[in-house]
Amino acid sequence: MKCPACSEMMIVVEHENIELDYCTSCSGVWFDAGELELLLEGMLLEGSSLSLDSILTSPEARSAEKKRRCPICGTKMKKATVGRDPEVLIDACPRGDGLWFDSGEVGQLIAQLPDRAPEGANSQGRVITFLGEVFQARG
Repeated sequence: MKCPACSEMMIVVEHENIELDYCTSCSGVWFDAGELELLLEGMLLEGSSLSLDSILTSPEARSAEKKRRCPICGTKMKKATVGRDPEVLIDACPRGDGLWFDSGEVGQLIAQLPDRAPEGANSQGRVITFLGEVFQARG
């Protein structure tokens, strides 16, 4: 799959049945539809407002950043913000194919996740560690 930011070919990174497309050139990452929800469920955060549906129904974010095309269907993606303090600007396919995070944006979002984990939630720590290593998250 071609990177929507720099047009280089992306590699597939897999963790616990979740396959993410990662650009080794610009460090962006593509989440196919449902992968973000799977990731959050694996971290026992399924109550999170972070879902493709909630992002697609949110208002378009204002940005000087050029609109990118979905690497799956080619449609221009919607600019949306997720998280708080700071808000993270991402790109969402309006047809629901997935979400694009530029370099560092996944890390910014991970840094905002709650530190506390319910009992037996070792998977949260594993997923955060994995994503932190792959996407260079800084807490």
